Amino acid sequence: MTNVDDIVRIRIEEARRKVEAARKRRAELGAARQAGLARRHAAKLHRQAEQQADEQGVMTNGEEAQAS
Repeated sequence: MTNVDDIVRIRIEEARRKVEAARKRRAELGAARQAGLARRHAAKLHRQAEQQADEQGVMTNGEEAQAS
């Protein structure tokens, strides 16, 4: 092999590693985003349930402990 072939091979390997690292980073960020969306959605549903319970005059578990 010539020196040029070695340099080209090394650059190709580096480019493949870079692409793979970017793919992995995108996957990790996507997973974190999905987890965050799920947490926010659960919190929203919890707030809505508490609001509906307050409107109906029903005590939630946290309010029962405070009322005692």
